[in-house]
Amino acid sequence: MRLRNIPGSREKIADSQLTIDRPEAYKGKWKEIFGNDHPIRIEIGCGKGQFICQLAKENPDINYIGIEKFSSVLIRAIDKIEETLDTDRPITNVRFLRLEAEIITDVFEKGEVDRVYLNFSDPWPKARHAKRRLPSKEFLWRYKIILKEEGRVEFKTDNRELFDFALEEVEAGGFKMIACTFDLHKDEEMNRGNIMTEYEERFSAKGNPICKYILQKKPEKP
Repeated sequence: MRLRNIPGSREKIADSQLTIDRPEAYKGKWKEIFGNDHPIRIEIGCGKGQFICQLAKENPDINYIGIEKFSSVLIRAIDKIEETLDTDRPITNVRFLRLEAEIITDVFEKGEVDRVYLNFSDPWPKARHAKRRLPSKEFLWRYKIILKEEGRVEFKTDNRELFDFALEEVEAGGFKMIACTFDLHKDEEMNRGNIMTEYEERFSAKGNPICKYILQKKPEKP
């Protein structure tokens, strides 16, 4: 998908109180950013922010960090939160990082994160790019480091080939399957409380089934 450049987006992102500059400096200290001891959950590839903003609104006692590498979409997520700040119900439990997901272990300490959300990630269809896929075992190893004991990964996609690939990576990545569906919106249990992303709304409206799994971190061997 070709992204439209938005003039001034990088400057606005840098100036926003919602984005954290030099996030590596806060490794192990993210609770200081939020000023509380609430659980920290991250969305990697938060896009325009519909999912994470709604999560934060519904769960004020959980801190959320949206990670996105494209300024042209991250600016939309920032706008969504900033629009609430001068209202009687401001969303204050979200921060954003503009960075590549490969360096998350430089940004978060071991066991610092409660949950990782992956929504409609880039499928990187060429075989030689498999390790760049966010549900690959290479990324699962990274998530395992930053997740607390029994921390979880939740992944949604309409790309069945990517989902099949992701299922094959679970064991090698050090996780166990908690729940799985190949048609989320027809699965009463897994769809309960589901928050849709912009992509999910678009794809499901076309009749595309949405796949989802929930993984749990395996305990370290003694």
